[in-house]
Amino acid sequence: MTAAKASTGVGDSGLPRDSEKRSASSASPAGATSLVVRSTRGYSLDDFETVATVGTGTFGRVALVRDRRTRCYYALKSMKIADVIRLKQEQHAHNEKEVLMEVNHPFLIRLYWTHHDERCLYMLMEYMPGGELFSYLRSKGKFNNNTGLFFSAEIVCAIEYMHAMEIVYRDLKPENILLDCEGHIKLTDFGFAKKLVDRTWTLCGTPEYLAPEVIQGKGHGTAVDWWALGVLIFEMLSGHPPFFDDNPFGIYQKVLSGKMDCPRHLDFYVKDLLKKLLVVDKTKRLGNLRNGADDVKRHRWFKPIDWEAVPQRRMKPPIIPKVTHEGDTSNFDSYPEEKRRREPPVSPKDLETFKNF
Repeated sequence: MTAAKASTGVGDSGLPRDSEKRSASSASPAGATSLVVRSTRGYSLDDFETVATVGTGTFGRVALVRDRRTRCYYALKSMKIADVIRLKQEQHAHNEKEVLMEVNHPFLIRLYWTHHDERCLYMLMEYMPGGELFSYLRSKGKFNNNTGLFFSAEIVCAIEYMHAMEIVYRDLKPENILLDCEGHIKLTDFGFAKKLVDRTWTLCGTPEYLAPEVIQGKGHGTAVDWWALGVLIFEMLSGHPPFFDDNPFGIYQKVLSGKMDCPRHLDFYVKDLLKKLLVVDKTKRLGNLRNGADDVKRHRWFKPIDWEAVPQRRMKPPIIPKVTHEGDTSNFDSYPEEKRRREPPVSPKDLETFKNF
């Protein structure tokens, strides 16, 4: 989990360099269940012992923790309130909690508990020992067609569910896709997710994955997630994103041009799908047409997929993570366990911003 951002929170802004992880910069459907089951148990921070840090970022970190009573493992994200306010991320923190409290889907990370004290915000979530899809892609260079097809199918179901809930995700990328111990996906990091009333205008996301309408500041909606799916499929099968440059503005120019060169080895049908997802005009983008997600699911590339089996997790994963036990951290990068300086408490005025967190 890179940064609290790449795993379960908002973090650093910057550019990818080779194998580095990208950070985001900030300038009833299939698979749903009828009842969102939340823990009724009241927690306190003293209930948990910290096992290891599995992600760090600009103003937060994600730790693997163990419940002292049940011995179960969780991911605990902590964010420094002072830094959240300094970086003007208050609304994103609230959005993340609001969205995660509402969703319940096999391919979305589960939130169990939130808390704040005078210094930090805390979010207790399920822990995925399989690590990030980014790590497997970095190790392999690129995925074969069947591997890309599997992950794309599970992601399509997750996107379809969120859009049916009128939620736009806005941060799809390999760093934000975790694997469980069996190899199925869990989307994490909902800091940029938002419940849509109408269009939204916030410039947020990762440069290589930003849709043209976000860059143009014209107002955007759920169509941005279908664009990001196209970028993700391209990167999984090619080993690099379709639009890349040494600086964000160069990336933005390439995105707005809509010109991409598909590697010759790509499957004929996936090339066709990419051309229909990576359409600059969002009114003509697959997924954003009259039939919504069904248009994507009916595309010829997805013909081998049994869409009823996907949200039931009956498809066989192509990558089985090496996990020895539920608290295994070997699939995440190692972070030095530095003794953290105790921050001064924030002012009552700043704390008021998060009184309901």
